[in-house]
Amino acid sequence: MSEFRLTQISDTHLGRRFPGLIANFHRVCEHIDADRPDLVINTGDVSFDGPTSRDDVEFARSLHDALPVACRYLPGNHDIGDNPTAIGPAPKPPVDEAHRQQFCDIIGEDHWSFEAAGWRFIGLNSLVMNSGLAFEAEQFDWLSREIARTNGKPVALFLHKPVFLNLPDDAETPETSIRYVPQPARARLIEMFAPVDLRLIASGHVHQRRDFTFRHTRHVWAPSTGFKINDQRQDRIAIKEVGLVEYRFQRDSFEVRHVKAAGQREIDIEEILVQMAEP
Repeated sequence: MSEFRLTQISDTHLGRRFPGLIANFHRVCEHIDADRPDLVINTGDVSFDGPTSRDDVEFARSLHDALPVACRYLPGNHDIGDNPTAIGPAPKPPVDEAHRQQFCDIIGEDHWSFEAAGWRFIGLNSLVMNSGLAFEAEQFDWLSREIARTNGKPVALFLHKPVFLNLPDDAETPETSIRYVPQPARARLIEMFAPVDLRLIASGHVHQRRDFTFRHTRHVWAPSTGFKINDQRQDRIAIKEVGLVEYRFQRDSFEVRHVKAAGQREIDIEEILVQMAEP
């Protein structure tokens, strides 16, 4: 395969009670149907509230089953719970093994690796990091083996949370600690990838579209397909809009295209909060 075309979607937040999010997902599906990439990756928050509603997870999977191409998934905090941080309040709900297993049973693998077009692609469950769950250690052991198998190939890493804001040693704050891979897991992750040619880190979670390069690694934050968060509720880091990201990988290069599907509506979180409060 000389070229590998991949579409990243993220933060779909699907549940039966949110018609606007469902409509936006259908617009994205129509775009993917017309474009027909080789693979779709959903980088988490596939469902609206997996820890309290198994039906959200099952419904989200049923909608993804209509996609016309193969799909891989990674869990977000809305799917399996959030990871503890060294600073800031305890997550509500915290990640646990039961909800991780529910995600795997209904949605699919929560970590994976494959090769295409001369690249190694790795997907990680970022929510178990710092959790103390047995799977946290298992995943790091698995990652060590996968990194050893890269054999000089360029690497693209996918996960739900961005690894950091601007710098690897950015200080954690109570207000923003839940946005990024927490310390000390972050430092361990960065150290593990140091020996390989890590070209891309693709994430979601923040509901802002961002694209920057630190040293030789390009960091792409996918926006939510579903809704954006206004400036009164979240500080503005980059572009607040709904959409998706398209990639073209060739043996020693890749291209990124930031896209909004035709008909996607710019839903604000306030609309979602009203629907959550309805009986």
